[in-house]
Amino acid sequence: MKFQLAINLERIDDTIDMNEVARHTLEMVQMADRGGFNIVWAAEHHALEMTIAPNPFSILAWWATHTSNIRLGTACVAAAYWHPIKVAGEAALIDLISGGRLEFGLGSGAYQREFDRMKPGLKQSDAWRYMQEMLPIVRALWIGDVAHNGDFWSFPTSTSCPKPVQKEVPVWIAARAPITYDYAVKNGCNIMSWPLTRDMSEAALYMDRLSEAMINNPGSRRPVMAMMRHTAVYEKTSDWMVPVHAAQRQLSQFENLFKNMDNVTNGFPKGIPLNQLGNRAEYDPEMLSQNLMFGTPEQIISKLKLYQELGVDEFIYYASLGLGIAEQKKSMELFCSEVIPAFS
Repeated sequence: MKFQLAINLERIDDTIDMNEVARHTLEMVQMADRGGFNIVWAAEHHALEMTIAPNPFSILAWWATHTSNIRLGTACVAAAYWHPIKVAGEAALIDLISGGRLEFGLGSGAYQREFDRMKPGLKQSDAWRYMQEMLPIVRALWIGDVAHNGDFWSFPTSTSCPKPVQKEVPVWIAARAPITYDYAVKNGCNIMSWPLTRDMSEAALYMDRLSEAMINNPGSRRPVMAMMRHTAVYEKTSDWMVPVHAAQRQLSQFENLFKNMDNVTNGFPKGIPLNQLGNRAEYDPEMLSQNLMFGTPEQIISKLKLYQELGVDEFIYYASLGLGIAEQKKSMELFCSEVIPAFS
């Protein structure tokens, strides 16, 4: 099993200094680079302090100059907010300056709140159509001249300048629905999935969807399957509530965004009290501790082996969860020194 890191510049409230956040984020990426992580992912989000990522390519260019081995991925470019020629050029430039370390993740976008500001009139549930139109265009632009006349973009003959260093840039699709697994397999894309706070049956369901997609597309290459969980490693079992409290706080803010309540002030979503949520059982402390990648190094290793047995190829360590900076660094140190060697 290989390991990937998903991390954001993140502020839960305005008492946290932005310069300290930037330093911390880069240090976490460098720790992952030295510790043997395979890929680090930069997201795209807008006008939200809890995921400060207005341009994943800018973030990756920053990380590229401070790392040596770790591959650099977009997770994900929100297709509807971009033009294909710009995406192709930006991505290829990252591949060039990083020495061929680009992993290209393309997605639909997450929150209706962002679409209301970045692409007014577009429903989040319809944004997959932009992603599916963009991917073949970008791949064609990386090869040479192409003209396009589609539903969302039209342009005369053009190409990507520069071209990627890699002959074939790995492409990733975020997938949960069966139709997306089928699309990924048909189009030679790797898959990243996120069971949220649900138990292992959700992870098993995603693996079943991959198997079904492979059956429906005979002769297709099996994609690399990566699965993401919020992760926190601690030394003492008595510390188990520390990441749980952080998770409950941040997930209550995510509920605000998922429900499009638009209760956001200066980029900070207001948390919804858990006792007001119809799905509050999903935030039970013991359930969160069990389902998320929380635990001592020994507990984490045992949990990861369950994913390995399911057929998951790579695990995505989701670092940003409102934990304090010291706790995040300690978690990364323990993961690199005690967890990764168990899978060497």
